[in-house]
Amino acid sequence: MCGIVGLFLKDKSLEPELGSLLSSMLVTMTDRGPDSAGIAIYGSANGNKAKITIQSANPAKDFAGLEQDLRRALDAPVSIEVKSTHAVIALAKDKLDEGRAAIASLRPDVRVMSSGDAIEIYKETGLPKDVVSRFGVASMSGTHGIGHTRMATESAVTTLGAHPFSTGSDQCLVHNGSLSNHNNLRRELVREGMTFETQNDTEVAAAYLTAEMAKGKDLGEALTGALDDLDGFFTFVVGTKSGFGVVRDPIACKPAVMAETDRYVAFGSEYRALVNLPGIEDARIWEPEPATVYFWDHEKAA
Repeated sequence: MCGIVGLFLKDKSLEPELGSLLSSMLVTMTDRGPDSAGIAIYGSANGNKAKITIQSANPAKDFAGLEQDLRRALDAPVSIEVKSTHAVIALAKDKLDEGRAAIASLRPDVRVMSSGDAIEIYKETGLPKDVVSRFGVASMSGTHGIGHTRMATESAVTTLGAHPFSTGSDQCLVHNGSLSNHNNLRRELVREGMTFETQNDTEVAAAYLTAEMAKGKDLGEALTGALDDLDGFFTFVVGTKSGFGVVRDPIACKPAVMAETDRYVAFGSEYRALVNLPGIEDARIWEPEPATVYFWDHEKAA
Protein backbone atom coordinates (compact mmCIF):
# COMPACT_ATOMS: atom_id res chain seq x y z
CA MET A 1 0.00 0.00 0.00
CA CYS A 2 1.37 3.39 -1.07
CA GLY A 3 0.00 6.88 -1.48
CA ILE A 4 0.16 8.89 -4.71
CA VAL A 5 -0.66 12.53 -5.39
CA GLY A 6 -0.38 14.67 -8.48
CA LEU A 7 -1.25 18.20 -9.52
CA PHE A 8 -1.25 19.68 -13.04
CA LEU A 9 -1.88 23.42 -13.09
CA LYS A 10 -3.88 25.11 -15.83
CA ASP A 11 -3.98 28.48 -14.06
CA LYS A 12 -0.57 30.18 -13.97
CA SER A 13 -1.58 32.20 -10.92
CA LEU A 14 -1.43 28.95 -8.89
CA GLU A 15 2.16 28.19 -9.86
CA PRO A 16 3.70 29.86 -6.76
CA GLU A 17 1.52 27.54 -4.64
CA LEU A 18 2.41 24.25 -6.33
CA GLY A 19 4.89 23.10 -3.70
CA SER A 20 2.60 24.04 -0.83
CA LEU A 21 -0.43 22.32 -2.35
CA LEU A 22 1.49 19.15 -3.21
CA SER A 23 3.12 19.00 0.23
CA SER A 24 -0.27 19.15 1.94
CA MET A 25 -1.67 16.47 -0.35
CA LEU A 26 1.27 14.14 0.30
CA VAL A 27 1.30 14.56 4.07
CA THR A 28 -2.38 13.60 4.10
CA MET A 29 -1.39 10.24 2.60
CA THR A 30 1.17 9.44 5.35
CA ASP A 31 -0.67 6.41 6.72
CA ARG A 32 -0.55 4.80 3.27
CA GLY A 33 3.27 4.77 3.30
CA PRO A 34 5.46 5.85 6.22
CA ASP A 35 8.74 4.33 4.97
CA SER A 36 9.90 6.96 2.47
CA ALA A 37 8.55 9.84 0.43
CA GLY A 38 9.41 11.92 -2.60
CA ILE A 39 8.18 14.71 -4.83
CA ALA A 40 8.95 15.77 -8.40
CA ILE A 41 8.48 19.47 -9.13
CA TYR A 42 8.37 20.76 -12.69
CA GLY A 43 9.29 24.41 -13.08
CA SER A 44 9.34 26.53 -16.21
CA ALA A 45 12.18 25.78 -18.59
CA ASN A 46 14.92 28.43 -18.51
CA GLY A 47 16.13 29.00 -22.07
CA ASN A 48 19.36 27.13 -22.73
CA LYS A 49 19.77 26.12 -19.08
CA ALA A 50 19.35 22.61 -17.67
CA LYS A 51 19.64 21.13 -14.20
CA ILE A 52 20.70 17.94 -12.50
CA THR A 53 19.39 17.03 -9.05
CA ILE A 54 21.78 14.82 -7.09
CA GLN A 55 21.71 13.05 -3.72
CA SER A 56 24.46 12.02 -1.33
CA ALA A 57 24.53 10.03 1.89
CA ASN A 58 27.49 12.24 2.89
CA PRO A 59 26.67 15.69 1.47
CA ALA A 60 29.28 17.58 3.53
CA LYS A 61 32.02 15.53 1.86
CA ASP A 62 30.56 15.06 -1.61
CA PHE A 63 29.21 18.57 -2.22
CA ALA A 64 32.29 20.39 -0.92
CA GLY A 65 34.19 21.84 -3.89
CA LEU A 66 31.93 20.15 -6.42
CA GLU A 67 30.95 23.40 -8.13
CA GLN A 68 34.56 24.30 -8.81
CA ASP A 69 35.43 20.75 -9.87
CA LEU A 70 32.58 20.70 -12.39
CA ARG A 71 33.53 24.10 -13.79
CA ARG A 72 37.02 22.83 -14.46
CA ALA A 73 35.82 19.52 -15.91
CA LEU A 74 33.25 21.12 -18.21
CA ASP A 75 35.14 24.35 -18.89
CA ALA A 76 31.79 26.10 -18.51
CA PRO A 77 29.72 27.98 -15.91
CA VAL A 78 28.10 25.81 -13.22
CA SER A 79 26.17 26.70 -10.08
CA ILE A 80 25.02 24.46 -7.24
CA GLU A 81 22.23 24.96 -4.70
CA VAL A 82 22.50 22.55 -1.78
CA LYS A 83 19.30 21.37 -0.12
CA SER A 84 20.10 18.99 2.74
CA THR A 85 21.15 15.65 1.18
CA HIS A 86 20.30 16.90 -2.32
CA ALA A 87 21.77 19.56 -4.56
CA VAL A 88 20.55 21.15 -7.79
CA ILE A 89 23.26 21.75 -10.38
CA ALA A 90 22.50 24.39 -13.03
CA LEU A 91 24.45 24.23 -16.27
CA ALA A 92 24.12 24.81 -20.00
CA LYS A 93 21.71 22.46 -21.73
CA ASP A 94 24.37 21.29 -24.17
CA LYS A 95 26.53 20.26 -21.20
CA LEU A 96 23.89 18.04 -19.59
CA ASP A 97 25.22 14.62 -20.64
CA GLU A 98 28.82 15.70 -20.11
CA GLY A 99 27.84 17.00 -16.68
CA ARG A 100 26.29 13.70 -15.66
CA ALA A 101 29.42 11.86 -16.74
CA ALA A 102 31.62 14.30 -14.83
CA ILE A 103 29.58 13.86 -11.65
CA ALA A 104 29.95 10.07 -11.89
CA SER A 105 33.71 10.45 -12.29
CA LEU A 106 34.29 13.18 -9.70
CA ARG A 107 31.87 11.93 -7.04
CA PRO A 108 31.19 8.20 -7.58
CA ASP A 109 29.07 7.93 -4.42
CA VAL A 110 26.63 10.62 -5.56
CA ARG A 111 23.38 9.53 -7.22
CA VAL A 112 21.46 11.46 -9.86
CA MET A 113 17.80 11.86 -8.89
CA SER A 114 16.74 13.65 -12.07
CA SER A 115 17.96 15.76 -14.95
CA GLY A 116 16.42 17.92 -17.64
CA ASP A 117 15.13 21.39 -18.39
CA ALA A 118 12.39 21.56 -15.77
CA ILE A 119 12.40 18.67 -13.28
CA GLU A 120 13.72 18.48 -9.72
CA ILE A 121 13.22 15.32 -7.62
CA TYR A 122 13.62 15.20 -3.85
CA LYS A 123 13.23 11.91 -2.01
CA GLU A 124 14.42 10.30 1.21
CA THR A 125 13.46 7.73 3.80
CA GLY A 126 11.16 8.98 6.54
CA LEU A 127 7.71 10.45 6.98
CA PRO A 128 6.29 12.75 4.27
CA LYS A 129 6.10 15.74 6.64
CA ASP A 130 9.80 15.39 7.43
CA VAL A 131 10.84 14.89 3.80
CA VAL A 132 8.94 17.92 2.45
CA SER A 133 10.18 20.05 5.35
CA ARG A 134 13.78 18.92 4.87
CA PHE A 135 13.85 20.18 1.29
CA GLY A 136 11.59 23.20 1.64
CA VAL A 137 9.15 21.80 -0.91
CA ALA A 138 6.27 23.99 0.31
CA SER A 139 8.05 27.12 -0.94
CA MET A 140 8.68 25.76 -4.45
CA SER A 141 6.78 26.98 -7.47
CA GLY A 142 6.10 25.13 -10.70
CA THR A 143 3.68 24.06 -13.40
CA HIS A 144 2.97 20.49 -12.27
CA GLY A 145 4.26 17.83 -9.92
CA ILE A 146 3.74 14.36 -8.50
CA GLY A 147 4.45 12.82 -5.11
CA HIS A 148 4.59 9.41 -3.45
CA THR A 149 4.73 8.01 0.05
CA ARG A 150 5.88 4.41 0.21
CA MET A 151 5.10 1.31 2.20
CA ALA A 152 7.82 -1.06 0.99
CA THR A 153 6.66 -4.56 0.04
CA GLU A 154 9.14 -5.93 -2.50
CA SER A 155 12.45 -4.11 -2.01
CA ALA A 156 14.51 -2.36 0.66
CA VAL A 157 13.64 0.92 2.36
CA THR A 158 16.33 3.16 0.90
CA THR A 159 16.59 6.55 -0.75
CA LEU A 160 17.12 4.93 -4.15
CA GLY A 161 14.08 2.72 -3.56
CA ALA A 162 11.85 5.71 -2.87
CA HIS A 163 9.66 7.19 -5.61
CA PRO A 164 9.54 9.06 -7.98
CA PHE A 165 11.85 7.19 -10.36
CA SER A 166 13.40 9.09 -13.23
CA THR A 167 14.99 7.20 -16.12
CA GLY A 168 14.92 9.87 -18.82
CA SER A 169 15.28 13.62 -19.21
CA ASP A 170 12.38 15.45 -17.53
CA GLN A 171 10.56 12.14 -17.00
CA CYS A 172 9.41 10.47 -13.79
CA LEU A 173 6.91 7.93 -12.50
CA VAL A 174 5.25 6.96 -9.22
CA HIS A 175 3.46 3.67 -8.71
CA ASN A 176 1.05 1.95 -6.36
CA GLY A 177 0.92 -1.79 -6.96
CA SER A 178 3.18 -4.64 -8.02
CA LEU A 179 4.40 -5.82 -11.43
CA SER A 180 4.77 -9.54 -12.09
CA ASN A 181 6.87 -9.43 -15.27
CA HIS A 182 9.41 -6.77 -14.27
CA ASN A 183 12.39 -9.15 -14.25
CA ASN A 184 11.84 -10.25 -17.85
CA LEU A 185 11.11 -6.71 -18.94
CA ARG A 186 14.26 -5.43 -17.19
CA ARG A 187 16.37 -7.88 -19.19
CA GLU A 188 14.76 -6.73 -22.44
CA LEU A 189 15.34 -3.07 -21.59
CA VAL A 190 18.98 -3.72 -20.67
CA ARG A 191 19.44 -5.23 -24.11
CA GLU A 192 18.01 -2.00 -25.53
CA GLY A 193 20.60 0.02 -23.60
CA MET A 194 18.69 1.05 -20.46
CA THR A 195 20.51 0.96 -17.10
CA PHE A 196 19.12 0.33 -13.63
CA GLU A 197 20.19 1.29 -10.12
CA THR A 198 17.72 -0.79 -8.09
CA GLN A 199 15.71 -4.02 -8.20
CA ASN A 200 12.48 -2.04 -7.77
CA ASP A 201 9.70 -2.91 -10.22
CA THR A 202 8.75 0.76 -10.45
CA GLU A 203 12.11 1.65 -11.95
CA VAL A 204 11.37 -0.91 -14.68
CA ALA A 205 8.03 0.75 -15.43
CA ALA A 206 9.71 4.15 -15.65
CA ALA A 207 12.41 2.78 -17.96
CA TYR A 208 9.78 1.13 -20.15
CA LEU A 209 8.06 4.48 -20.70
CA THR A 210 11.40 6.20 -21.37
CA ALA A 211 12.27 3.56 -23.98
CA GLU A 212 8.89 3.88 -25.66
CA MET A 213 9.04 7.67 -25.80
CA ALA A 214 12.56 7.42 -27.23
CA LYS A 215 10.92 5.59 -30.14
CA GLY A 216 8.80 8.66 -30.87
CA LYS A 217 5.68 8.03 -28.80
CA ASP A 218 4.20 10.75 -26.62
CA LEU A 219 3.34 10.01 -22.99
CA GLY A 220 -0.25 9.03 -23.77
CA GLU A 221 0.85 6.53 -26.43
CA ALA A 222 3.53 5.07 -24.15
CA LEU A 223 1.00 4.58 -21.35
CA THR A 224 -1.37 2.86 -23.78
CA GLY A 225 1.43 0.43 -24.68
CA ALA A 226 2.03 -0.25 -20.99
CA LEU A 227 -1.43 -1.76 -20.71
CA ASP A 228 -0.37 -4.55 -23.10
CA ASP A 229 3.25 -4.96 -22.02
CA LEU A 230 3.12 -4.70 -18.20
CA ASP A 231 1.57 -7.45 -16.09
CA GLY A 232 0.34 -6.98 -12.53
CA PHE A 233 -1.62 -4.50 -10.48
CA PHE A 234 -0.69 -0.87 -10.96
CA THR A 235 -1.73 2.72 -10.81
CA PHE A 236 0.84 4.99 -12.46
CA VAL A 237 1.09 8.76 -12.33
CA VAL A 238 3.73 10.04 -14.73
CA GLY A 239 5.32 13.40 -15.43
CA THR A 240 7.13 14.80 -18.45
CA LYS A 241 8.47 18.29 -19.16
CA SER A 242 5.02 19.53 -20.15
CA GLY A 243 2.73 16.57 -19.47
CA PHE A 244 0.94 14.64 -16.76
CA GLY A 245 -0.55 11.17 -17.23
CA VAL A 246 -2.50 8.55 -15.26
CA VAL A 247 -3.26 4.92 -16.02
CA ARG A 248 -4.62 1.96 -14.04
CA ASP A 249 -4.39 -1.71 -14.90
CA PRO A 250 -7.47 -3.52 -16.29
CA ILE A 251 -8.56 -4.78 -12.86
CA ALA A 252 -7.92 -1.43 -11.11
CA CYS A 253 -7.86 -2.71 -7.54
CA LYS A 254 -5.61 0.12 -6.34
CA PRO A 255 -7.63 3.15 -5.19
CA ALA A 256 -7.58 6.37 -7.19
CA VAL A 257 -9.62 9.54 -7.51
CA MET A 258 -9.28 12.57 -9.77
CA ALA A 259 -10.59 16.12 -9.75
CA GLU A 260 -10.65 18.75 -12.49
CA THR A 261 -11.51 22.42 -12.52
CA ASP A 262 -10.65 25.20 -14.95
CA ARG A 263 -7.56 25.82 -12.74
CA TYR A 264 -6.04 22.34 -12.30
CA VAL A 265 -6.22 18.57 -12.64
CA ALA A 266 -5.49 16.65 -9.44
CA PHE A 267 -4.91 13.02 -8.51
CA GLY A 268 -5.00 11.29 -5.14
CA SER A 269 -5.00 7.70 -3.93
CA GLU A 270 -7.91 8.82 -1.76
CA TYR A 271 -10.27 11.79 -1.91
CA ARG A 272 -8.97 13.16 1.38
CA ALA A 273 -5.73 14.10 -0.42
CA LEU A 274 -7.74 16.58 -2.50
CA VAL A 275 -10.03 18.21 0.05
CA ASN A 276 -7.87 21.28 0.70
CA LEU A 277 -7.38 22.22 -2.96
CA PRO A 278 -8.89 25.59 -3.95
CA GLY A 279 -12.36 25.25 -5.44
CA ILE A 280 -12.54 21.50 -4.84
CA GLU A 281 -16.22 21.83 -3.91
CA ASP A 282 -16.96 22.79 -7.52
CA ALA A 283 -14.61 20.30 -9.19
CA ARG A 284 -15.60 17.42 -11.39
CA ILE A 285 -14.70 14.37 -9.30
CA TRP A 286 -14.32 10.88 -10.75
CA GLU A 287 -12.60 7.54 -10.33
CA PRO A 288 -10.24 6.80 -13.23
CA GLU A 289 -11.55 3.94 -15.34
CA PRO A 290 -9.60 0.67 -15.62
CA ALA A 291 -7.27 0.33 -18.63
CA THR A 292 -7.88 3.95 -19.61
CA VAL A 293 -5.16 6.52 -20.23
CA TYR A 294 -5.65 10.07 -18.97
CA PHE A 295 -3.18 12.57 -20.36
CA TRP A 296 -2.80 16.34 -20.13
CA ASP A 297 -0.08 18.45 -21.73
CA HIS A 298 0.66 22.15 -21.47
CA GLU A 299 1.82 22.10 -25.08
CA LYS A 300 -1.31 20.34 -26.42
CA ALA A 301 -5.04 20.66 -26.02
CA ALA A 302 -6.25 18.87 -22.88
